[in-house]
Amino acid sequence: MTSFSEALRYLDQHINLEARAGYFEDLSLNSMTALMELSGDPHKAFRSIHITGTNGKGSTATMIARLLQAQGLRVGRYSSPHLSSITERIEIDGEPVSREVFADEVHALAAVAELTDYPVSYFELLTATAYRIFAAEAVEVAVVEVGVLGRFDATNVIDADVAVITNIGHDHTDGKGDWRRNVAGEKAGIIKPNSTLVLGETDPELRDIFEGEDAASVLLASDHFELQSDQPAVGGRLVDIRTARGLYEDVFVSVHGAHQSINASIALAATEEFFEAALPDDVVAEAFGELVLPGRIEVVGKEPAIVIDGAHNPEAAQALSLTLATAFGGAPRRVFVLATLEPREPADFIGEVGIGAGDFVVGTPVTSPRSVAPERIVAAAEVVGATAESASDVEDALERARVLAGDDGLIVVTGSLYAVGEARDLLV
Repeated sequence: MTSFSEALRYLDQHINLEARAGYFEDLSLNSMTALMELSGDPHKAFRSIHITGTNGKGSTATMIARLLQAQGLRVGRYSSPHLSSITERIEIDGEPVSREVFADEVHALAAVAELTDYPVSYFELLTATAYRIFAAEAVEVAVVEVGVLGRFDATNVIDADVAVITNIGHDHTDGKGDWRRNVAGEKAGIIKPNSTLVLGETDPELRDIFEGEDAASVLLASDHFELQSDQPAVGGRLVDIRTARGLYEDVFVSVHGAHQSINASIALAATEEFFEAALPDDVVAEAFGELVLPGRIEVVGKEPAIVIDGAHNPEAAQALSLTLATAFGGAPRRVFVLATLEPREPADFIGEVGIGAGDFVVGTPVTSPRSVAPERIVAAAEVVGATAESASDVEDALERARVLAGDDGLIVVTGSLYAVGEARDLLV
């Protein structure tokens, strides 16, 4: 195995939990621990900030990474899933690693994996690859996004300086029993002794779960950090953020959505705790003023305006609905290019994102075995009074959407990250 395509084929031979819907059982860190030990413990070569949460962890991780970079550090970032290329998941100083570096490291890791006594998964191999690359490239700090929940996630072999939990929602749960406390308990597993916890979740009924872990200190949203002001601005948001260490006023955050302002407050609090100091105003302005968050209410076209967002769960769909109403409410026509995945019902998504009479929907399949038939999307859209039709693929759907929207309309590509990734490849 020497080429990038061979590396991908090797990874695809292993079980991929990301491709499965629903919740997971019988997870452990045995395989990942073995991979690290046999690799010489590369995860101990750098400091880290570890992030979990139902929504916002990817955006928050990117914001933290940019703040660290603006302070002059060499920064690794590990995220999931990717939109276009798997190399997007492993970043150094804001740039994906090269295909050559990725393939070489997967090749070396394959030999190590043969020595383990445990079966290894796709995500475990990817995570081990990231940690090996970060060590080899001498990153000073890695910002690591959890894949599934937290406690038994492959990323959780690191001993992070700061643990960040953005929020608790419908995340790999069957929805039975006291599911919020169950999900919170799994996410609390990333909190390590002597670390600092930055907690964005504000439900007081869950606080005891997080405070029960052995963190050296806990910073709570509203108590220790908060948004004091949040206003829409051209191209993003204008915010005032109070933290435990300072007050940051009139900060421009170059992404859309009130939820992103909340993410910015969490990111700022977490980065401060990493440095154990307030950040210079110019560092914050640079990091937040030049943010790009691919696939997260990202504007990728004009005349007509085109917005792409995965809206991968109910909370994310509701956040998209609010942002469309506030930041893009002036559009005379809205056309949704919509692709959903099983087991998510198209009717549920359509309700969550606020599609209704007067809107247009173009249902499309995507390249996933879980792709919902576009005819089901069309039927669900027509029930709420939208004008709907189907397309053969995302490219066809975009062409049709341009006609329906006209130059002054709004096109929204959403429903799944597959749809966003395929659209972004065509538009960016």
